[in-house]
Amino acid sequence: MSAGWIQSGKVRARITGDGALEVACTGLTTQTKYYKTLLREFFRKDFPRLRPGYGDYSVHIVMEHLGEAPWMDLDNLAKALLDSLVGNVFEDDRQVARLLVERRGAERDGIWMRAEAIEV
Repeated sequence: MSAGWIQSGKVRARITGDGALEVACTGLTTQTKYYKTLLREFFRKDFPRLRPGYGDYSVHIVMEHLGEAPWMDLDNLAKALLDSLVGNVFEDDRQVARLLVERRGAERDGIWMRAEAIEV
């Protein structure tokens, strides 16, 4: 069953039909810690309580930008986003067994993330 998007401010999220969490955030900042706080507050206040899982997870993160790519370390972005998922999607970010982080040109600035349990 696929739920619709829930949005608050710059963040929207949904649970897909296959059980993955998809999150989109409009706009970009080079202060990656901003995303950790923004998403934690979103999950706490606006998104239905998620139940953290205990197995392995796959996470795909995309930073999309219009024009020149902003000066941002993708590894720092990934760390902030993974930290925002702790206690919501998984118990600890050590559960992330597969991680893909990329940047690409797009029609607008933003962050997209998909987190899903890896079936054994």
